[in-house]
Amino acid sequence: MASGTTIHHLVVNVSDVDRGVYETLDLRVARHPSETMRWMLTRALAYALAYEDGIAFSKSGLHDVEEPPLAVHDPTGKLLAWIEIGAPSADRLHKASKASPRVALYTSSDLSNLRKEIAGRKVHRVEEIDLFQLDPKLLEALEPLVGRRTELSLSRNDGRMYIDVGGVTLEGNAERSSLV
Repeated sequence: MASGTTIHHLVVNVSDVDRGVYETLDLRVARHPSETMRWMLTRALAYALAYEDGIAFSKSGLHDVEEPPLAVHDPTGKLLAWIEIGAPSADRLHKASKASPRVALYTSSDLSNLRKEIAGRKVHRVEEIDLFQLDPKLLEALEPLVGRRTELSLSRNDGRMYIDVGGVTLEGNAERSSLV
């Protein structure tokens, strides 16, 4: 683990009506010194919103060219889902969709530049990449509420996300869409 890395212990009570997932997740999320709180929160929320057996954070670091920030593997180690965060390049998405049967992107970024890049390049199965645009205002409001140890409730229903932290409830979009 890199020097200066901060570990955040998050207990997330997930009630995802859209997917029928109801779990309590006990996460230790490493925040690298170069990583913003928003990026770390996007990774943690993506983990919770994509939760299924076999999901894990990357072990090799944030910006590994060979590994996704989040991945789902079956018990034999076979890659089932590659989960990207932020605004990866078209080349990275192409590589992901060649390597994995499912690819998802969780972001709060403006994706107009990525969409332009994709329009000019071939990205394998681009129409099958699931895009989840997280509300940047929700993330901005969530940042000061999350400390080194935080318990929160996360609900998703009809593409709306509700997060409760210490009695403060935040609301925003977490709708599934497409890059094309």
